Amino acid sequence: MIETHRHGPVLSIQIANPPVNALSEAVRRGIHQAIEAAQKDDSVSAILIHGGGRMFCAGADITEFGKPLAEPGLSTVIDAIEASAKPVVAAIHGSALGGGLEVALGAHYRIATASAKLGLPEVALGLLPGAGGTQRLPRLIGVSAALDMIVSGTPISGSKAQELGLIDRIVAEDDLLEEAVAFAATLKEPRATGERTVAFEADEFDRFVEHNGRKINGLDAPRACIEAVRAATTLPLAAGQERERALFHELMDGAQSRALRHAFFAERAAAKIDDLPKDVALRPVGKVGVIGAGTMGGGISMNFLSASIPVTIVEMAQEALDRGTGLIRQNYEATAAKGRMTNAQVEAAMALLTPTLDFDALADCDLVIEAVYENMDVKKEIFARLDGIARPGAILASNTSYLSIDEIAQATTRPQDVLGLHFFSPANIMKLVEVVRGAQTAPDVLATGMSIARKIGKVPVVSGVCFGFIGNRMLDPRLEGAMDMLLEGATPEQIDRVSVAFGMPMGPLQMIDLAGVDIGWHRDPTRIESLRDALNAVGRWGQKAGGGFYDYDGKRRPSPSPAANAIIDEYRSRAGITPRAISDEEIMVRTMHVMVNEGAKILSEGIAQRASDIDIVWIYGYGWPRHTGGPMFWAQQTGLSHVVSALERHADRLGDDFSLSPRLVEAARNGLTLDGKQAG
Repeated sequence: MIETHRHGPVLSIQIANPPVNALSEAVRRGIHQAIEAAQKDDSVSAILIHGGGRMFCAGADITEFGKPLAEPGLSTVIDAIEASAKPVVAAIHGSALGGGLEVALGAHYRIATASAKLGLPEVALGLLPGAGGTQRLPRLIGVSAALDMIVSGTPISGSKAQELGLIDRIVAEDDLLEEAVAFAATLKEPRATGERTVAFEADEFDRFVEHNGRKINGLDAPRACIEAVRAATTLPLAAGQERERALFHELMDGAQSRALRHAFFAERAAAKIDDLPKDVALRPVGKVGVIGAGTMGGGISMNFLSASIPVTIVEMAQEALDRGTGLIRQNYEATAAKGRMTNAQVEAAMALLTPTLDFDALADCDLVIEAVYENMDVKKEIFARLDGIARPGAILASNTSYLSIDEIAQATTRPQDVLGLHFFSPANIMKLVEVVRGAQTAPDVLATGMSIARKIGKVPVVSGVCFGFIGNRMLDPRLEGAMDMLLEGATPEQIDRVSVAFGMPMGPLQMIDLAGVDIGWHRDPTRIESLRDALNAVGRWGQKAGGGFYDYDGKRRPSPSPAANAIIDEYRSRAGITPRAISDEEIMVRTMHVMVNEGAKILSEGIAQRASDIDIVWIYGYGWPRHTGGPMFWAQQTGLSHVVSALERHADRLGDDFSLSPRLVEAARNGLTLDGKQAG
């Protein structure tokens, strides 16, 4: 775990706990003992701490989360580093994150590579740096820069860290150890970070809160981080650390941190396929084909191009092909204009794209993804053609949002090679991919689908086959509830306000406007069979048309729509419905609790492997507020018995097809989780 070496008068302490050099009990104890021993060794003039392998240290050992902390604690170790009578240098390469950076902050000097990543990401778990990070960092780089790093949790480069005063020297990676030893040998005395004072302006904290209000509103951890940094400006180090620890424990015991830690582990659990052998061999994917150059096809293609995987994109008409490839370039150039890519990277990505009208050009692709509109007959025709030209062993995937992968697979003679890869729009940005496992999907095809999704930076979740899979199946009762309540007397603003107040990025009706009110519309303006038909008949197709349930200005900002409300009133009147007052509580039940009920059915049918997979689908695919943990975790924390009683109370309003999930009822009655385990 810890290796020590002598370089003349310099003692090097190497953290050797692969793969990320986590600060386990053994690592903490080893560093502490080595620091203590060095104090007693007159032949040691300076101490160097560095990481073995790919990085300095990525922070805490996550296997210790939720367990009693074994001594020495990290704060004790870092305090010993800072108290060393001999200069201590931290030599940083790769990543120094969380507790890893706090170790470096305890050192007296820091040397790093330009590409090193330094950060304090604890806020993502609903926590704050709990080993002196909020006290030492502002002493080195000032309040504003420290707040930016701690509250955002976003790492900075070694070069940026040097600009801020966090790093003393930048060296080439190949020379890091040699340069660090030479640097340490020149040092004569320690330079304790904790003895520094914090320079700041009186209104810095207020300015930061005002500037970041929307990002941190309603979140516990960012507020606690700000309070901890404020303590660094008024208290000596020891007292500031006491305040930091108190805030840390408050957060650790809080609901938001529990939810965020759940989401952290849920994402890792989603990568595991319970009945798949760990040693299953993956199929090689060196070239990808995409059928359809529309919004989805183009976005899907960008994911692979950005990962340096060549893409052949096929369309039926030259105009559509040119429009699609033009949009891909436009998106890349917009990214470059923001400084997130270089022009050379844009051209390198575009050079990997082969646009064509020749369907047979897909013959040498290892993975082909169909991304055309939702029509089963069209998709089956495409897969039958693919079956005739795709090479043996090629993976054939559909981006369908709702339709049966099993039925699509039957259009081929190789159903074992077929699966769903359901990307979410915009596909080049949204991180979720539902990897849909058909009845005959081969194990190596499923494993490869999961692997390639991760390779292109996505978060994959396995789903079984049902209408809408996991996410869209749960979305349907949410949207149906919203539409029904419009007719019963609620306004669009009232319905959406409940979801936004909960933390969703938008309400269900705003979501319909964004996606398009006309999705699935029969296109006959004289045929009015639903409220959406009535809106579509007069061209209120959503944001793209300037109006749907709301009116939109040139920047697509919504405002209440007298025209839409008049259409709703007229349709309600023709349907013979008398409007009534609808409470926010009822809206919550009919747009949120109904999703939990559907999620429980999905679990009982084996469509999702575990409740936490459903949480990840909704966090990454629909913007469910991460600090509540996802719909299933939220329901568990709210109380499943409360959810059941609320659904029972409003059951007469939930439609003739509504039924309570037996799994949900059983879990509520017996104090179980939705995975069937004992709650608590």
